[in-house]
Amino acid sequence: MTTDSRKKATKEDHFDAPWWWGLGPIGAAVLVLIGIVGALWLFLRLPGTPEEPTTNYYGVAKVVAIGLVVGGGALLARFQARGSNDDA
Repeated sequence: MTTDSRKKATKEDHFDAPWWWGLGPIGAAVLVLIGIVGALWLFLRLPGTPEEPTTNYYGVAKVVAIGLVVGGGALLARFQARGSNDDA
């Protein structure tokens, strides 16, 4: 398969894609930052923190995990593209 015959995936190609599919590295960094701020908010028990924050820690951990996965995928794609350009 040549590079000309490959088609880049776009948002329109994935109708059932999750909401975070097209965020990219900047969106991933924002998600991780939001998750860290949320965890600190819960840890410091600032206003709006529930009496039992266990479920909120779980939600914050999911946001951080999604950010890390999206960021890792974006960086992996960037490194893969850089490697294929060096081979050409």
